[in-house]
Amino acid sequence: MRTDVLAAAREGRIKQRTSKQRQSRAMALPALSDVARLAREIRAGDRAVLSRAITLIESKRADHRRAAAALTQALLGATGKAVRVGITGAPGVGKSTTVDALGSMLTRQGRKVAVLAVDPSSQRTGGSILADKTRMANLAADANAFIRPSPASGTLGGVAAKTRETMLLCEAAGYDVVLVETVGVGQSEIAVADMTDFFLLLMLPGAGDELQGLKKGVVELADMIAVNKADGDNLVRAKAAAAEYRAALHILTPRSQTWTPPVVTCSALTGDGIAALWARVLEHRDKLTATGELGARRGEQQIKWMWAMLEERLFAPLRSDRTLKAALPRIEAEVAAGRLAAAAAVEEISSMLER
Repeated sequence: MRTDVLAAAREGRIKQRTSKQRQSRAMALPALSDVARLAREIRAGDRAVLSRAITLIESKRADHRRAAAALTQALLGATGKAVRVGITGAPGVGKSTTVDALGSMLTRQGRKVAVLAVDPSSQRTGGSILADKTRMANLAADANAFIRPSPASGTLGGVAAKTRETMLLCEAAGYDVVLVETVGVGQSEIAVADMTDFFLLLMLPGAGDELQGLKKGVVELADMIAVNKADGDNLVRAKAAAAEYRAALHILTPRSQTWTPPVVTCSALTGDGIAALWARVLEHRDKLTATGELGARRGEQQIKWMWAMLEERLFAPLRSDRTLKAALPRIEAEVAAGRLAAAAAVEEISSMLER
């Protein structure tokens, strides 16, 4: 009898805790009716509210998605004024250290810097693995900086699906520089180039055959190449690598007629070359603004963003519908075995979606 009573009491406490946790999660994210208040507090620069709003943006719940859309629409007039810079490079090139050095220099100049660091995701939990925030010690303690590490969550190339909306929220909160750090060289470069004004490619000195290391597709997207770790014994090799990159860039067509991508050397560790690097970013912005290319590029990015979000929404049932998820392995197996034509498989899936 005593055992039954204890078990019932324990079960009651567990249910009570679970209920409180659900209520806490529900309260943590605002309802649609709270959007106006949330927008006001974001414009006022409330960091805690900004974090909650980003959590809302990242939520997959239908009601949260509607609230997120209303929030971004309400804040749209307060966005678009920041300098948007994408930073990429192979693992170990020093992306996080460069972001820390650049961001710290900018906050000392009176700017407010938002860093969206896209981490690889654990396949088991979906959480971040690298914890880039721990490698930005100066910015993490800076009141004028806001760092939001986001697990890639399996999206293309590691760019978090909601990074673009997060960028808009940060701009509305008064951050005039947004730095987007990618996982590394891969498909994510295309996505980052399509959401930023300036795309910076970091390279290493003396990492084998420099020309072999040049990925044509990535370099064609780059607005500048910076050879990092140009300090100490690496300085001579960094300058030699930069010269080789300059020669290689002559055979590639730049993506802008207004801007020829420069190649510079820098050291995120010592800070050498970081100020010159930022000066090139501002020079690029001034030139493209004067010709109207920056506005046109952002307009094209918005259209791509719209279609990408629509595609994600259309594919959502494939991941959430239990009946469809159960049927997909069978359909895939039949297509792979040659028993079912791909066109017929698409018709079957479409008919299931329409039911």
